[in-house]
Amino acid sequence: MTKIVQNGEAVLREVAKEVPGNEIRSPKIAAILGRMKKALDSQEDGVAIAAPQIGELLRIFVVSERTFDVPKKVGERREQKKDINKKYGHLVFINPVVTKISKDKAWLEEGCLSVRYKYGKIERAVKATVAALDENGKKFTRGGSGLLAQIFQHETDHLEGVLFIDKAIDVKDILPKESIKDS
Repeated sequence: MTKIVQNGEAVLREVAKEVPGNEIRSPKIAAILGRMKKALDSQEDGVAIAAPQIGELLRIFVVSERTFDVPKKVGERREQKKDINKKYGHLVFINPVVTKISKDKAWLEEGCLSVRYKYGKIERAVKATVAALDENGKKFTRGGSGLLAQIFQHETDHLEGVLFIDKAIDVKDILPKESIKDS
């Protein structure tokens, strides 16, 4: 299994390098994307992961298909959207650039797979747009609001060597329920 790099490891504090266009469809990048997806899928609470989080200093992030399973309303059935997610799978962003963010901001709860069990509040734009390349090297632009906008900002911060704890307030340790039961 691919190890998720934790806070304190230098790769998380470095600026990631762009993926050269001629390497995007290479076996090397395909393998990195596979490792990223596998690492992300191994974490029940993970919604996205950046390449530096698996030790690769490249400008890539992946958004989990599970992100779109989150119910928008209390009581909404998650199953309604699962067929849509299987159609699209994980979203891959190579050499992403945030091209637009809203002036409207909100304080949001945030955590990170590389800063395990720490959570805090961070001010993020409520809408964001990213331009990137997909795993086939095709350019695309994707806008998002709410959780997706938050993910875009969090993951592009990773690519700049910034962790959410650098900007967060009210940071607390919250252990998973299983850990609390076992102690």
